[in-house]
Amino acid sequence: MSETHRRVLLAKPRGYCAGVDRAVQAVEIALDRFGAPVYVRKQIVHNTHVVNELEKRGAVFVEETDEVPEGGVVVFSAHGIAPEVRLAAQQRGLRAIDATCPLVTKVHNEARRFAAGDYDILLIGHDGHEEVVGTTGEAPARVRLVDGTDGAATVEVRDPAKVVWLSQTTLSVDETTQTVAALRERFPQLVDPPSDDICYATQNRQAAVKVIAREADVVLVVGSPNSSNSVRLVEVAKDAGAGAAYLVDDAGEVEDRWLAGAGTVGVTSGASVPEELVSGVLAKLDRLGFSDVEEVEAVTERMSFQLPRELRK
Repeated sequence: MSETHRRVLLAKPRGYCAGVDRAVQAVEIALDRFGAPVYVRKQIVHNTHVVNELEKRGAVFVEETDEVPEGGVVVFSAHGIAPEVRLAAQQRGLRAIDATCPLVTKVHNEARRFAAGDYDILLIGHDGHEEVVGTTGEAPARVRLVDGTDGAATVEVRDPAKVVWLSQTTLSVDETTQTVAALRERFPQLVDPPSDDICYATQNRQAAVKVIAREADVVLVVGSPNSSNSVRLVEVAKDAGAGAAYLVDDAGEVEDRWLAGAGTVGVTSGASVPEELVSGVLAKLDRLGFSDVEEVEAVTERMSFQLPRELRK
């Protein structure tokens, strides 16, 4: 009996999105320009390896701005901040660099505009996620968190005729669509955001993993457990037909038993994952006999963002 042909389907696009690339560059440039230490409020992006590498260069990660010495340099993470955080930094005389992803900033702007119009804002997202905390902070009296269809069934509003939905940018497209449908059943006059809140990179990576999952016995998603978009990729892969799907921070977490009997392994990575971690996973798969690698491009991606204005000089 001939040995099963082993192959890898490598999703494209994968890995770094424009917002993550911009945020990581912001910390690196700040270190070069101002010297260490540069303080970063929260994880600049949700990836263990990226954070560790920046720490080696002199970045110091803190939970809040009151941990930064007065007059120090602080970078705000890609996930965005509430206005009170920006004010606290100003009061302490900090040199602040805002690395909030422009697509998150768009959601913040929408929240302020609809709050000014006296709408109740149904924010679809995960309780406690940094992005949700930041968006809620723009209009705390108007935002109501909706975490999935269960949340849609219980959320209360002041006036069903004055309600709009917004969303965390890193959610599953399909699950968000289901949640919006459930909300619209309760609130037929629900207003849509002026443009899609789920970011292009999240959508593109989900579209790509769906393509490879249809043919994969196992899908490996490279990403950290606190990365919302990486966790969603595992869920999307399973829903799209993968025999199994696993989240791994790096090649060291890939377990041989997952691949026993597998002929096709799909590989992708979350939007905060550097390509070197994917290369490490491919190298391990090669050692296990999965040496035939085919890159499958589902969507062409060319997005880029300018550096934060504080660094454009």
